[in-house]
Amino acid sequence: MIKTVTLALTGASGMAYGIRLLECLLAAGVRVYLIYSQAAQVVARQEMDLTLPARTAEAEALFNERFKAQPGQLRVFGREEWFAPVASGSNAPDVMVIIPCTIGTLAAVAAGMSDNLIERAADVMLKEGRKLVLVPRETPFSAIHLEAMLKLAHAGAVILPANPGFYHRPQSVAAVVDFIVARVLDQLDVEHQLMQRWGEK
Repeated sequence: MIKTVTLALTGASGMAYGIRLLECLLAAGVRVYLIYSQAAQVVARQEMDLTLPARTAEAEALFNERFKAQPGQLRVFGREEWFAPVASGSNAPDVMVIIPCTIGTLAAVAAGMSDNLIERAADVMLKEGRKLVLVPRETPFSAIHLEAMLKLAHAGAVILPANPGFYHRPQSVAAVVDFIVARVLDQLDVEHQLMQRWGEK
Protein backbone atom coordinates (compact mmCIF):
# COMPACT_ATOMS: atom_id res chain seq x y z
CA MET A 1 0.00 0.00 0.00
CA ILE A 2 1.18 3.52 -0.74
CA LYS A 3 2.54 5.51 2.16
CA THR A 4 2.47 9.13 1.02
CA VAL A 5 0.28 11.05 -1.44
CA THR A 6 0.71 14.62 -2.58
CA LEU A 7 -2.77 16.04 -3.06
CA ALA A 8 -3.10 19.29 -4.98
CA LEU A 9 -6.31 21.28 -5.30
CA THR A 10 -6.53 23.83 -8.10
CA GLY A 11 -9.20 26.26 -9.23
CA ALA A 12 -11.33 24.08 -11.50
CA SER A 13 -14.92 23.40 -10.56
CA GLY A 14 -15.39 20.16 -8.66
CA MET A 15 -13.76 20.97 -5.33
CA ALA A 16 -15.92 18.30 -3.69
CA TYR A 17 -13.85 15.66 -5.47
CA GLY A 18 -10.64 16.86 -3.89
CA ILE A 19 -12.03 17.30 -0.38
CA ARG A 20 -13.69 13.88 -0.47
CA LEU A 21 -10.45 12.29 -1.66
CA LEU A 22 -8.60 13.94 1.22
CA GLU A 23 -11.15 12.50 3.65
CA CYS A 24 -10.81 8.99 2.19
CA LEU A 25 -7.02 9.03 2.16
CA LEU A 26 -6.83 10.12 5.79
CA ALA A 27 -9.41 7.50 6.78
CA ALA A 28 -7.27 4.86 5.04
CA GLY A 29 -4.23 5.84 7.09
CA VAL A 30 -2.33 7.37 4.17
CA ARG A 31 0.03 10.28 4.85
CA VAL A 32 -1.03 13.30 2.81
CA TYR A 33 0.95 16.32 1.65
CA LEU A 34 -1.69 18.94 0.74
CA ILE A 35 -1.16 21.96 -1.52
CA TYR A 36 -3.81 24.26 -2.92
CA SER A 37 -3.83 27.24 -5.23
CA GLN A 38 -5.30 30.67 -4.56
CA ALA A 39 -7.99 29.94 -7.14
CA ALA A 40 -8.85 26.75 -5.25
CA GLN A 41 -9.59 28.88 -2.20
CA VAL A 42 -12.09 30.88 -4.26
CA VAL A 43 -13.76 27.77 -5.71
CA ALA A 44 -13.97 26.03 -2.31
CA ARG A 45 -15.77 29.03 -0.89
CA GLN A 46 -18.13 29.31 -3.87
CA GLU A 47 -18.99 25.64 -4.24
CA MET A 48 -18.78 24.32 -0.68
CA ASP A 49 -18.88 27.35 1.64
CA LEU A 50 -15.47 26.08 2.72
CA THR A 51 -12.73 28.51 3.68
CA LEU A 52 -9.29 27.11 2.92
CA PRO A 53 -7.01 29.04 5.29
CA ALA A 54 -4.07 31.00 3.91
CA ARG A 55 -1.88 29.81 6.79
CA THR A 56 -0.72 26.20 6.55
CA ALA A 57 -0.96 25.58 10.30
CA GLU A 58 -4.59 26.69 10.30
CA ALA A 59 -5.34 24.43 7.34
CA GLU A 60 -3.78 21.45 9.11
CA ALA A 61 -5.81 22.15 12.23
CA LEU A 62 -9.02 22.50 10.18
CA PHE A 63 -8.69 19.19 8.36
CA ASN A 64 -7.21 17.30 11.31
CA GLU A 65 -10.29 18.17 13.32
CA ARG A 66 -12.74 17.68 10.47
CA PHE A 67 -11.43 14.26 9.35
CA LYS A 68 -9.90 12.99 12.62
CA ALA A 69 -6.43 12.58 11.15
CA GLN A 70 -3.65 10.97 13.15
CA PRO A 71 -0.88 13.22 14.49
CA GLY A 72 1.54 14.05 11.68
CA GLN A 73 -0.58 12.31 9.04
CA LEU A 74 -1.44 15.53 7.22
CA ARG A 75 0.98 18.26 6.24
CA VAL A 76 -0.05 21.37 4.32
CA PHE A 77 2.47 23.34 2.27
CA GLY A 78 2.31 26.82 0.82
CA ARG A 79 2.50 27.43 -2.91
CA GLU A 80 5.99 28.93 -2.62
CA GLU A 81 7.36 26.57 0.04
CA TRP A 82 10.31 25.34 -1.99
CA PHE A 83 11.86 23.37 0.86
CA ALA A 84 8.82 21.08 1.06
CA PRO A 85 9.61 17.37 0.51
CA VAL A 86 7.50 17.35 -2.67
CA ALA A 87 9.89 19.80 -4.35
CA SER A 88 12.75 17.31 -4.58
CA GLY A 89 13.16 13.88 -6.11
CA SER A 90 15.32 12.88 -3.15
CA ASN A 91 12.24 12.84 -0.91
CA ALA A 92 9.38 12.45 -3.37
CA PRO A 93 6.06 10.91 -2.27
CA ASP A 94 4.75 7.68 -3.76
CA VAL A 95 2.07 9.32 -5.91
CA MET A 96 0.50 12.69 -6.65
CA VAL A 97 -3.06 13.62 -7.53
CA ILE A 98 -4.21 17.00 -8.84
CA ILE A 99 -7.96 17.10 -8.27
CA PRO A 100 -9.69 19.13 -9.52
CA CYS A 101 -7.08 20.02 -12.13
CA THR A 102 -7.44 23.21 -14.13
CA ILE A 103 -6.51 23.10 -17.78
CA GLY A 104 -3.97 25.83 -17.03
CA THR A 105 -2.26 23.61 -14.47
CA LEU A 106 -2.40 20.65 -16.83
CA ALA A 107 -0.82 22.72 -19.62
CA ALA A 108 1.90 24.03 -17.30
CA VAL A 109 2.81 20.50 -16.18
CA ALA A 110 2.83 19.32 -19.80
CA ALA A 111 5.23 22.15 -20.65
CA GLY A 112 7.56 21.30 -17.77
CA MET A 113 6.83 24.51 -15.88
CA SER A 114 7.72 24.84 -12.21
CA ASP A 115 6.47 28.30 -11.32
CA ASN A 116 4.80 27.15 -8.09
CA LEU A 117 4.98 24.17 -5.75
CA ILE A 118 2.10 22.33 -7.43
CA GLU A 119 3.81 22.45 -10.82
CA ARG A 120 7.20 21.57 -9.34
CA ALA A 121 5.78 18.62 -7.40
CA ALA A 122 4.15 17.28 -10.57
CA ASP A 123 7.39 17.72 -12.50
CA VAL A 124 9.23 15.75 -9.81
CA MET A 125 6.79 12.86 -10.14
CA LEU A 126 7.30 12.67 -13.89
CA LYS A 127 11.08 12.91 -13.77
CA GLU A 128 11.28 10.29 -11.03
CA GLY A 129 8.95 7.92 -12.88
CA ARG A 130 6.30 7.96 -10.16
CA LYS A 131 2.55 8.01 -10.64
CA LEU A 132 0.89 11.34 -11.37
CA VAL A 133 -2.90 11.44 -11.68
CA LEU A 134 -4.62 14.51 -13.10
CA VAL A 135 -8.39 14.95 -12.82
CA PRO A 136 -9.46 17.71 -15.22
CA ARG A 137 -13.04 18.95 -14.98
CA GLU A 138 -13.54 20.83 -18.19
CA THR A 139 -15.82 20.40 -21.20
CA PRO A 140 -15.55 20.47 -24.10
CA PHE A 141 -11.83 19.84 -24.62
CA SER A 142 -10.12 21.81 -27.36
CA ALA A 143 -7.41 20.35 -29.56
CA ILE A 144 -4.87 22.23 -27.42
CA HIS A 145 -6.22 20.58 -24.25
CA LEU A 146 -6.17 17.13 -25.84
CA GLU A 147 -2.63 17.56 -27.16
CA ALA A 148 -1.43 18.53 -23.67
CA MET A 149 -3.16 15.48 -22.21
CA LEU A 150 -1.61 13.22 -24.83
CA LYS A 151 1.82 14.69 -24.08
CA LEU A 152 1.34 13.96 -20.38
CA ALA A 153 0.06 10.44 -21.08
CA HIS A 154 3.17 9.76 -23.14
CA ALA A 155 5.24 11.02 -20.19
CA GLY A 156 3.54 8.50 -17.88
CA ALA A 157 0.78 10.54 -16.26
CA VAL A 158 -2.75 9.23 -15.79
CA ILE A 159 -5.47 11.47 -17.20
CA LEU A 160 -8.67 10.75 -15.29
CA PRO A 161 -11.38 13.23 -16.32
CA ALA A 162 -14.18 13.82 -13.84
CA ASN A 163 -16.71 11.95 -15.99
CA PRO A 164 -18.94 9.98 -13.61
CA GLY A 165 -20.80 6.85 -14.67
CA PHE A 166 -24.42 6.24 -13.78
CA TYR A 167 -24.76 2.47 -13.97
CA HIS A 168 -24.75 2.37 -10.16
CA ARG A 169 -27.84 4.64 -10.19
CA PRO A 170 -26.60 7.40 -7.89
CA GLN A 171 -29.29 8.97 -5.75
CA SER A 172 -27.31 12.01 -4.63
CA VAL A 173 -24.54 14.39 -5.63
CA ALA A 174 -22.36 12.71 -3.01
CA ALA A 175 -22.76 9.38 -4.82
CA VAL A 176 -21.66 10.99 -8.09
CA VAL A 177 -18.62 12.46 -6.34
CA ASP A 178 -17.79 9.09 -4.82
CA PHE A 179 -17.77 7.47 -8.28
CA ILE A 180 -14.83 9.64 -9.36
CA VAL A 181 -13.06 9.45 -6.01
CA ALA A 182 -13.34 5.65 -6.16
CA ARG A 183 -11.64 5.63 -9.56
CA VAL A 184 -8.83 7.76 -8.18
CA LEU A 185 -8.40 5.51 -5.13
CA ASP A 186 -8.20 2.53 -7.49
CA GLN A 187 -5.33 4.24 -9.31
CA LEU A 188 -3.59 4.68 -5.96
CA ASP A 189 -4.23 1.07 -4.86
CA VAL A 190 -6.04 2.33 -1.78
CA GLU A 191 -8.84 0.04 -0.62
CA HIS A 192 -12.30 1.56 -0.31
CA GLN A 193 -15.98 0.72 -0.05
CA LEU A 194 -17.36 3.78 -1.81
CA MET A 195 -19.42 1.82 -4.32
CA GLN A 196 -20.07 -1.63 -5.71
CA ARG A 197 -17.82 -2.71 -8.53
CA TRP A 198 -19.18 -3.71 -11.92
CA GLY A 199 -20.69 -7.19 -11.74
CA GLU A 200 -20.93 -7.26 -7.94
CA LYS A 201 -24.26 -7.82 -6.23
